Amino acid sequence: MEIVLPDGSKKALEEGATVADTAAAIGAGLARAALAGIVNGTPVDLTAPVADGDTVAIVTAKSPEALDLLRHSTAHLMAAALTDLYPGVKFGVGPAIENGFYYDVRLPEGVSLSPEDFPAIEARMAEIAKAAPAIEREEVSREAARALFADQPLKLELIDELPEDETISVYRLGAFTDLCRGPHMPGADKLGAYKLTKVAGAYWKGDSDREMLTRIYGTAFFSKKELEEHLHNLAEAEKRDHRKLGRELGIYMMEPMAGVGLPLYLPKGARVIRTLQEWLRRDLYERGYEEVITPHIYNADVWKTSGHYGFYHENMYFFQINEGTEEEPRYSEYGVKPMNCPGHVLLYKNELHSYRDLPLRYFEFGTVYRHEMSGVVHGLLRARGFTQDDAHVFCTKDQVVGEVVAILELVDYIMDTFGFTYEAEISTRPDKSIGTDDMWEHATNSLMEACKQRGLAYEINEGDGAFYGPKIDIKVKDAIGRTWQCSTVQIDFNMPMRFGLTYRTEDNTEETPWMLHRAIFGSIERFLGILIEHYAGALPLWLAPVQVAVIPIADRHKEAAAEFVGELKAVGGRVEFMDANEPMKVKIAKAQSQKIPYMVVLGDKEVEERVVSVRDRAEGDLGQWDRAKFLDVIRDAAL
Repeated sequence: MEIVLPDGSKKALEEGATVADTAAAIGAGLARAALAGIVNGTPVDLTAPVADGDTVAIVTAKSPEALDLLRHSTAHLMAAALTDLYPGVKFGVGPAIENGFYYDVRLPEGVSLSPEDFPAIEARMAEIAKAAPAIEREEVSREAARALFADQPLKLELIDELPEDETISVYRLGAFTDLCRGPHMPGADKLGAYKLTKVAGAYWKGDSDREMLTRIYGTAFFSKKELEEHLHNLAEAEKRDHRKLGRELGIYMMEPMAGVGLPLYLPKGARVIRTLQEWLRRDLYERGYEEVITPHIYNADVWKTSGHYGFYHENMYFFQINEGTEEEPRYSEYGVKPMNCPGHVLLYKNELHSYRDLPLRYFEFGTVYRHEMSGVVHGLLRARGFTQDDAHVFCTKDQVVGEVVAILELVDYIMDTFGFTYEAEISTRPDKSIGTDDMWEHATNSLMEACKQRGLAYEINEGDGAFYGPKIDIKVKDAIGRTWQCSTVQIDFNMPMRFGLTYRTEDNTEETPWMLHRAIFGSIERFLGILIEHYAGALPLWLAPVQVAVIPIADRHKEAAAEFVGELKAVGGRVEFMDANEPMKVKIAKAQSQKIPYMVVLGDKEVEERVVSVRDRAEGDLGQWDRAKFLDVIRDAAL
């Protein structure tokens, strides 16, 4: 028989050959490196048979699928260790996930797990792996599966949910057997670089009405070096956690009484937010944008017209207002805005427009509210209330490329300012969409052409565009290599048509404008959270809530220090006067812990010679500076 390889070439094999046989037929090196296969697009074990005409790819450690394969198998290895260490443990599911794996288990009564137990579990995993058992697949009948897992109620539930015609498979790793579709690594001896990372509670099947299981997380890599780098990054990420730093630096707080996912900004946080907004506001005016302000609530008729009432209702907050009297109430339904776009559309609709008015660019720092489940709310990175640096561009069909190029220029300017590298992804037409084939083709090609003109490489995300148009998503990489979704540019055919927007063409006819949604920060809260983690709390001088701590050595130096504080404020500096009756070393330590960029010390010599001793938060003591020189540094950092 013949099978087809990924490059289109064909390979002759004996009848009954397996994926492993295919690898061996290609070469001895590939046979040694082979971990699994992909047959006709489906991942399979090395022992899976291939048939005449099949397309077969071999998975090695360098394949994109390899890490998930390794981590899934390591989850089974952990489960085997748990079986030995905690007799009577019951198993739920144990998938590979981004950056690792987990297994949900019901521990025996009276048993609990903590990270202190991880070394014993990892030691048992190593013992099992050292024995090098194969990880073997077996297909069984439904009755045999139920008998095999008779003492595993969670597995029995999963078996009962399988379609009647589905093949049921189990995998054996030593004495441990699991219900699993696979595929898996060929043997436990290839599982070596792993680490258990944390333990948490998890509702069975994510249902809060079901029992709480114990979820044990871990990660695995093909080499110990990769594992060590990953663990280093995890530790670094924990140190940089914006929720911890945000509290310690006095940026923001969360108060249960106020509600889940609703950040309250302390003075320092408010100052950072306003500085970010003012910086971007000035730039947008120069780029031809007009700032607008729209309400936080609208009559439900707006949301019905926009489509949010039908498609986004469960993520919104609706309420009733009595617009009549107490004697004759007349209730109207209102909704809190989850997006700013309907308001900008209404502003456009307020006037008649011609082609000479386009492009029309509205921007707004608009606070929106979305009903996120409490379990997914995560500090500033995912909140229920947040502010978007939102803008909408109304333009002609032929202006789309130029407007997207301009937006991408803005993206580049902002990301370069903060030291982010980034990648682009274009999401194309989904199965359910509105608009003609011609509109979608023109819109998608326009996004591609804009990227081409900017020299911006992009990946295609097939079928993941919005129902109303294609989009570009910008993914930034931070200081420790993590990727964050930030900026977006979206083309919208839907809203202009729903609200009946038009403009008068050069031929004196009425046309519907094209509408671009764009956000650069995205959520300002989320962007601030990313910045805090990117800079480990040490925001750049121009953005830091406090730029300078002025520290007099003794009481006799306070008057001169206060005078210098006034000079700093006069050039736009943000200053903290540390005049408390504390030792200078304590004051410096406090300023350092608050990650204030500069500490300025004044003693006898500084007062007499009208200089300042300057300390940088990163470089330490910079020596004595002329006052004018330091004032110039702070002046240059002002907006």
